[in-house]
Amino acid sequence: MENDSFLRGDFTAEDEKELSLRPATLGEFLGQPSLKENLSVFIRAARERGEALDHLFLAGPPGLGKTTLAGIVAAEMKAEFKATSAPALDKPKDLAGILTSLTENSVFFIDEIHRLKPVVEEMLYIAMEDNEIDWVIGQGPAARTIRIQIPHFTLIGATTKAGQVAGPLYSRFGISFRMNFYETADLEKIIRRTAGILETSVTPGAVARLAMSARGTPRVANRLLKRMRDFAQILGKSGDGTVTEKIVEEGLGRLEIDEYGLERLDRQILATIISRYNGGPVGAETLAISVGEAIESLEDFYEPYLIQRGFLQRTPRGRMVTDLAYEHLKIEAGERSADQGFLF
Repeated sequence: MENDSFLRGDFTAEDEKELSLRPATLGEFLGQPSLKENLSVFIRAARERGEALDHLFLAGPPGLGKTTLAGIVAAEMKAEFKATSAPALDKPKDLAGILTSLTENSVFFIDEIHRLKPVVEEMLYIAMEDNEIDWVIGQGPAARTIRIQIPHFTLIGATTKAGQVAGPLYSRFGISFRMNFYETADLEKIIRRTAGILETSVTPGAVARLAMSARGTPRVANRLLKRMRDFAQILGKSGDGTVTEKIVEEGLGRLEIDEYGLERLDRQILATIISRYNGGPVGAETLAISVGEAIESLEDFYEPYLIQRGFLQRTPRGRMVTDLAYEHLKIEAGERSADQGFLF
């Protein structure tokens, strides 16, 4: 098999570079300064008391480092780390199998925690509060419930949809953080760090341009840097693979990414609202159908950044574009005819 070496753990130098892109400590984790400062206090206090860290809830758009941060918490606590996603926990026995295998003060990470099934969620309530789980033995009139003790542990729940997390579950998390889009200066540091790990030379102008186009997201910043490295290797005239500002401009143009980090579909969303719905309001489902995209992708990936950058706003009646969207697409406010052609 093609991935046999990876499954055996026979990592190549390139594999190791990919893995090392994830920071391993809070000190290496760039951005989110307020979150890091408070979390470091909570971790230090828990370690000094010899206790498990209180259950931690992480919310925010995808690509901001929630999974990475969960791994860092386990490393800082010097604890075992186990991770899964909510869709994988199909039945209570799936959760019970993991909880009963935990070691004392270990860290258990559940991604997409808003997608937990109610029957699984109910088992988790007791585990989080009392470090026990209820288990039913037998069937019918002979059935009985026993409580099984489990080790003290830290549950870290991550979600892109905090509003869909049940109130009883959310209330059981002692620590809650909302991760925000990253500042450009932090993204520049992340790009320089990644470039160093990948042994890629990047000019200051190229770093600044990539950071501006990274949608406030480290995952996007790293992805763009890798693609620019490809362009520099094949198209660069210097021959040394240096990522220059000129290479970045050409590369982003080929990828149809503009100076705000908007991709083709971002611009299509804005232009569709303008051309078909007179600037809005329009419902999310209608908009998703109009642009041919799943509503989950629209709400989780595209909308948060468009709203944060001021191109789009949500109202009780639906989505509406702002004046900045008209300006960026170079459309006059009166040009709203459905038969207009827009260059996305």
